Amino acid sequence: MNQSAVNKQPSPSSSAAVNAAAASFAILMGKLDYLTSEDLAKVRLAYRFADEAHLGQLRNSGEPYITHPIAVASQCAEWKLDAQALMAALLHDALEDCDISKTDLIERFGSPVAELVDGLTKLEKLQFNTREENQAESFRKMLLAMARDVRVILIKLADRSHNMRTLADTPRSKWHRIASETLDVYAPIAHRLGLNQTYRELQDLSFRYLRPWRYAILSKAVAKARSRRRDLIQKVQSDLQTTFDHYGMSVQISGREKTLFSIYQKMDEKNLSFAQVTDIYGFRVVVPHLIDCYTALGLLHQLYKPVPGKFKDHIAISKINGYQSLHTTLVGPSSINVEFQLRTQAMHLVAETGVAAHWLYKDTSPDDVSHNDRMGSKWLQSLLDIQDETRDAAEFWEHVKVDLFPDAVYVFTPKSRIMSMPRGATVVDFAYAIHSNVGDHAISAKVNNEQVPLRTEIKNGDVIEIIIDAQSNPNPSWLSFVRTARARSKIRQHLRTLAQADSQHLGEKMLAQALRAEGIEALPDASDAHQAIWDKLIRFSGNKSRAELLTDIGLGKRIASMLAKRLAKLLADHGEKPDVLLLTRERFSGTGSVAEAAVQIDGSENTSVRFATCCRPIPGDAIVGYLGRGEGLTLHTQTCQVAQKLKYKDSERFISVEWADEPVRTFETGLIVTVNNGKGVLAKVAGALSSAEADITHIDMADESDHGAMDLTFVIAVRDIHQLELVLRNLRRTPAVLKATRITNANPVTR
Repeated sequence: MNQSAVNKQPSPSSSAAVNAAAASFAILMGKLDYLTSEDLAKVRLAYRFADEAHLGQLRNSGEPYITHPIAVASQCAEWKLDAQALMAALLHDALEDCDISKTDLIERFGSPVAELVDGLTKLEKLQFNTREENQAESFRKMLLAMARDVRVILIKLADRSHNMRTLADTPRSKWHRIASETLDVYAPIAHRLGLNQTYRELQDLSFRYLRPWRYAILSKAVAKARSRRRDLIQKVQSDLQTTFDHYGMSVQISGREKTLFSIYQKMDEKNLSFAQVTDIYGFRVVVPHLIDCYTALGLLHQLYKPVPGKFKDHIAISKINGYQSLHTTLVGPSSINVEFQLRTQAMHLVAETGVAAHWLYKDTSPDDVSHNDRMGSKWLQSLLDIQDETRDAAEFWEHVKVDLFPDAVYVFTPKSRIMSMPRGATVVDFAYAIHSNVGDHAISAKVNNEQVPLRTEIKNGDVIEIIIDAQSNPNPSWLSFVRTARARSKIRQHLRTLAQADSQHLGEKMLAQALRAEGIEALPDASDAHQAIWDKLIRFSGNKSRAELLTDIGLGKRIASMLAKRLAKLLADHGEKPDVLLLTRERFSGTGSVAEAAVQIDGSENTSVRFATCCRPIPGDAIVGYLGRGEGLTLHTQTCQVAQKLKYKDSERFISVEWADEPVRTFETGLIVTVNNGKGVLAKVAGALSSAEADITHIDMADESDHGAMDLTFVIAVRDIHQLELVLRNLRRTPAVLKATRITNANPVTR
């Protein structure tokens, strides 16, 4: 909150300082004529409490600290926020800097005000590993409070605005951190919520302290250009007024100047000099009614020639933050490009104050801002949805930052519903924007009636149709190209749920196999008769539930054989003795040595079982299983060098595994095929693989000369070792092939 640092050492308050604070509060009260006398009394009470709490504290400028909360409340008063918000603005640093508890605030001012203040308070009393983690958690708390009550972020933005205006009084060593945070976080939030006036101010102030030398140079250049072009601006304004008067249109015309930061950004991105930036100046035309926007546009296009491709209708299709205006760029006097914005008074209010327009305009014409209010509420609600799926603060903040960039594209559903998406969004992002079930089960898509890959980037005006399959699930590779926070969090949530289910299934299989080695045919069911046994086993393992216990076994966090022995004892105490014949068959081999019950692998285990890429085992290979801590089960071939090294270091983590009689899918393995390079040789090799019904999943070609022998590296999918042998035979019979070998541990081994 208090970015402009406070001197917390008590200091005698001079009468001049007290008078300055009182004068500031008197100015604030002069702005509150929209409140009732009862509400005014509550605001005065909050002021007296805050003044007493901050007594003796000074800002770096030497002013009494209370002047900062008053300034924040004054900004909130400009937005016509209610009494509760104004009280929270006056008290917003009380929890953080004055050792006031939330309970104290509830008792004095009520729960709503205390909740607002709490949402604004940093988490300094909690211990975090890093400053970044602390920051992420603070932002998460603030954003979630804001999602429940938008007044939180309005107060926060007022707080940040005043701190940035007084940043010069802060030690220079803090400028970069505070200005960067403002530019990266708070300015985008202001834009996302439509508070364009605050957005522009925060950008310019951040630029001033991040790049002070460039800011000063650019400021002087703009001032010179302004004086040189004063006659041009007056000429345009005169022409406009004459034209609108002639047609009897009542309009408000005002000049607008591009902010220093936006000029600098354009120069930097397009590598332009200041002289090459031609659209520094523009005009805003405010008209009485919506239809007048289009009438005024026609008059402007008759007055000056429009620049092709520079017209945008943000009224018919508003921006993602609710902004509405017509934009056009015209060739003005002296061939200077001039930008014009045309809007109604209600649109202008929304354009400048965004969600704050809800309070500013609610008494006179609520319908005029309902659209903007919906836009803001929709994004705020999405924060709560993301939080439900993401409990880690850093991951939550990563998701939210994705949605703070203002650029958007507008696309259509097959039923002509308009949807706004961030620029760069893909078909998968669109699918999740419709509904999470559509995204989860998407298998393909059509854009403008043409089949496209799911990673296709969508463009303005696209008509998008998503084809779904109820049996399909999200692909982890989608995370590499999705653009929106909603899509990213939904995919991760689904994958986590899927991985947990897979691990639980594997853990159940492993515990059942280990229990057979103890002479028990099957796991006890979850019926009431066996619930007491499961409860005792869960307490023994330290888990909270049966599902969590089985998941931990599947992830390698618990050892199945140890738990099986404990479970067998519990069953024996319950009167269920081991089967001697089963015990003998399962635990002892023909030589009398103890054997471990093997876990059967059929390929249906999904994410809980991984197939090592160093040796790529397939059915028919002798295999071993390595149970990594928290990583699930990894399969290697018995001859794999990596597995042998792991066994030497960590032998207790290996378990017995074997292939099921009928695996349910294909498995990948690697080949090196040495060929005589020539025309069509790759097609011949691919034909040989196809004739053996093997699927090619990856291919690499050595970077060698066009002639002579060269190596082709394939990853192929086969059913088992017998199909692999057929593949190798087909390859070796191909005339262009000199040698074909399987890759094992990166060392080719000929079969």
